[in-house]
Amino acid sequence: MAPTANPFIPYAPVTFSVSESLERASDFYTFMDQRRSIRDFSDKPVPRNLIQKLILTAASAPSGAHKQPWTFCVISDLALKTQIRAAAEKEEYESYQGRMSQEWLEDLAPLGTDWQKPFLETAPWLIVVFKKAYDVQPDGSKRNNYYVSESVGLACGFLISAIHQAGLVTLTHTPSPMNFLSKLLNRPANERPFLLLPVGYAAENVKVPNLARKSLEEMSVWY
Repeated sequence: MAPTANPFIPYAPVTFSVSESLERASDFYTFMDQRRSIRDFSDKPVPRNLIQKLILTAASAPSGAHKQPWTFCVISDLALKTQIRAAAEKEEYESYQGRMSQEWLEDLAPLGTDWQKPFLETAPWLIVVFKKAYDVQPDGSKRNNYYVSESVGLACGFLISAIHQAGLVTLTHTPSPMNFLSKLLNRPANERPFLLLPVGYAAENVKVPNLARKSLEEMSVWY
C-alpha cells in the first residue's frame, strides 16, 4: 500500500451532548442485544452490493500499523458451498466423535449443535475471513504484519455488527482444523483461515436457545 502524499489530514469528530450520547448508546445496546447466532437460514437472495457494503464496514476496523491484514472471500456459488459443507462436516464429525472433550460437549449441549451444517449450503452467502501473517511485495519479499489476530478479530466484530444492522443474520463458524478452506479457495501461503460467516435471512419461524448474557457486574471491574 503506497503512502499518501499528506500523512496527516484534519479530523472532524462527531460529537453529541451527554444526553444525546446516552440515548444513542442505550438505543444501540438495545438493538445489538437482540443479535443472535442463527443456524437455520432462508435461501432468500441477498443483493451483492449489500454484502459489499458490509465488507467495507468491516474493513474500517483499526489494525496494527494500519496493515489491514485481512482478506474477505465471498462465496455464492452453490457447487463451491457444497464442497465447503462436505469438508466442514468431515472435520466437525471427527470433532464431535472424539476430538472434543466431554466437558466441551456438555457445554455445547444447551445450544443443540451437532456435526451437520446445512446452513453452509442454504445461506445465500458465505464470507470466509483470512488473516495475513505477512504481505508479499512486488519483488517477492515479505513484509510483516502486526497484531494480526487482534486486528482481524476487530474486523470480524465490525462485520457481525454491520450484518445485524442491515437486518441480516449470521453465525461464527470455526470448523477445526480449517485448512481445507485455504485449499478450496486457492489462497496464498501468507493467508490463514480465521472465521467462516454464513450470511442471509433467518428461516421462517426460526428458534434460538433461551440464553442470558452476563450482567454488567459479572463482567466488569471498575477502578
